[in-house]
Amino acid sequence: MSRERVLIGFDEFDAMFESFAHAAFRLETRRRYRSDEQTETYRRFAAGEAAGWDLEDPWCLSRREQVALGKRFERVRIMDNPPTPGQRYLLDNTERNSAVGEDIRYLWRTDADRLDLPAEDTWLFDSRVIALLHFDPDDDLTDVELITDPVQVARACQVRDTAWHFATPYRAFLPEVPPDE
Repeated sequence: MSRERVLIGFDEFDAMFESFAHAAFRLETRRRYRSDEQTETYRRFAAGEAAGWDLEDPWCLSRREQVALGKRFERVRIMDNPPTPGQRYLLDNTERNSAVGEDIRYLWRTDADRLDLPAEDTWLFDSRVIALLHFDPDDDLTDVELITDPVQVARACQVRDTAWHFATPYRAFLPEVPPDE
């Protein structure tokens, strides 16, 4: 028996970051995100300048507001060794995300593979719904698929727990990252 795919629009997906009740967890697995590369912060970062993160932009204000309500945002980012330019950008971005209340940890890809973590990029909301992110070959986000099947959600919770347990907090991970060449 195959399940019917439930796709939602990007506005509905964005709304989930305010409507969840207690915890949003991201397993961030990709080597690059084309949407990042189209930003001014990425351009500056790639040019060797300070990215110039704006802690007052709407995304940051929303994160701080949700954290103030007692909600948690957690991520485990999978990192190649050496990191790709996109992964280095996200490593720099961790300062901004941490400043607005996200807790981000890192896991080397070799360790993620050894732990048999999935390659898909997902958000897990309140341990009850998965937002599976679909990308095209150019690394553009194309679709967000909602999954509420209890077996798949239970597996996603196990993946979250495993990834979180073995991942290294951002500040402790930084010294492990080889310098950019």
